Amino acid sequence: MDNTALQERILSLVPDAEFQENKQFLTFIIPPAKMHDLAFKLKNEPDLSFDFLFCLTGVDMVQFLEVVYHIESTEHKHQLELKVRTHDRENGAVDTVCDIWRTAEFHEREIYDLLGIRFNNHPDLRRLFLEENWIGHPLRKDYVDEVNIVEF
Repeated sequence: MDNTALQERILSLVPDAEFQENKQFLTFIIPPAKMHDLAFKLKNEPDLSFDFLFCLTGVDMVQFLEVVYHIESTEHKHQLELKVRTHDRENGAVDTVCDIWRTAEFHEREIYDLLGIRFNNHPDLRRLFLEENWIGHPLRKDYVDEVNIVEF
């Protein structure tokens, strides 16, 4: 399946996904409520077979928080970049995909710890690097640490 056919296939699964131009990956912005269902189909439908989540990260874009998934089909040799956005900075949440790709479990914990995005239905969502009583999320652009001030 070439990139044009893959793009059409993704848009047939999630018609309200937004295609985003990117030189390296086919990139789609997926509505949060549709991400888990799409991830399940991407992994399990034979013509897609996205069996490898090779990068999962979170980004603070100021206007919204974003979770970025890079996935690959090792069988078909195609890759995708999927983005899910939450505009709720206080209670931002998306559904976990660690039941689909096990490697997501620790990545989602890292994103929760450092950016504060919650992952619904995660089996063990707790801080990964920081102490449980740590206040705030250090990778947010509005984070201020009065004790360990580092300025650039």
